[in-house]
Amino acid sequence: MIEIIAISGSLRAASTNSALVTALAANAPAGCRVQVYDGLGRLPIFNPDDEGERTPPEAAALIETITRANGVVVSCPEYAHGVPGGMKNALDWLVSRDAAVGKPAMLVHASPRSLYARAALAEVMRTMSFAMYEEGTLEIALLGKKPAEVEAILSEDANREAMRGAVRDFLEFIRGR
Repeated sequence: MIEIIAISGSLRAASTNSALVTALAANAPAGCRVQVYDGLGRLPIFNPDDEGERTPPEAAALIETITRANGVVVSCPEYAHGVPGGMKNALDWLVSRDAAVGKPAMLVHASPRSLYARAALAEVMRTMSFAMYEEGTLEIALLGKKPAEVEAILSEDANREAMRGAVRDFLEFIRGR
């Protein structure tokens, strides 16, 4: 069983990015389990002085979760042409660890407008030595939709198949590494 961790870079209660990773988990193909990481908002602000024996429990849990996973999927909004602080903070906790090194990762998108954040996030993750899967992409336009509309869009057969297909392609990337 291949284990994938899905992270939403948004802390909003009605986040379309969170809805997308939750739908990915619900539509995971056979042979794969997608677990949604929900600790982003509980992570303390990264401080290099708090690494090692002083690593806070929530940060240690994130590091262990990423280490155990076979792959990582991230769906992240864009704020002021950049990656939201909470998402960048989570990545900062991984920088001096081996958790990200060679770890397969894929970005998925809930908005066609987050082009700056996509590029910035991909650059940060490549710099951290994540093995970025960039051959395929999953984008389901959810920006500006109300929660009921988001649920309806993510329930459409074509979108459910697109999610399964994207994860299947990512699984092949993971297996090929």
